[in-house]
Amino acid sequence: MKVILLLLFCISVNSVNAQFDENNSIYYSTELSLGNYIGLDLNMNYVYKDKYSFKIGYSGNIRKPKSQPEDYTSGLTGLFLLGLANPYDQLENYQIGMGNIINLNSSKTIRLNLLAGLGYTIIREPENWVRNNDAFLAENYNWNYHKHTTVSFIINPKIEFPISRIYGFTISPMLQINKDNLYFGVGIGNMIGLLKSRRN
Repeated sequence: MKVILLLLFCISVNSVNAQFDENNSIYYSTELSLGNYIGLDLNMNYVYKDKYSFKIGYSGNIRKPKSQPEDYTSGLTGLFLLGLANPYDQLENYQIGMGNIINLNSSKTIRLNLLAGLGYTIIREPENWVRNNDAFLAENYNWNYHKHTTVSFIINPKIEFPISRIYGFTISPMLQINKDNLYFGVGIGNMIGLLKSRRN
């Protein structure tokens, strides 16, 4: 009896997997982005019937602070830490998006994924710069971060190159608009997972 149940379970799992594989794609993408910030974009992507797309993701970006005094230096300590302790304007986004897939060639190895959505945005910016005249090895200013949150509208069309069923790469311009800030940039990255349904 246990053997029969095990066989039925295996058959049903394979059947569900085959049905899922027929109309659905699910994959992970990572991108390095350059623009008015530099950063990293991580996403989980889902495509239904090679037409409709959905993503949930996270992006983290930094840049030299706009408020930073011209004579700021991180000192020798900053040199040894390779700038990791330096202050940065930071922009983080937890985002969801929906879109449409348009295949650009007959072999479906180049496609346009027209994504747009919303993001929960966390902005951290250094402020209250106070000169530290006693600093020798450390930075010559003391400062602290101001943190606030907002909602962003995100436009993120992607050109995707699924060169096989499990691996591809992507080029993706992105625009994030909110009441406090504007991010624009272009990401270059890769895609790993089930990139194409069995219909392709």
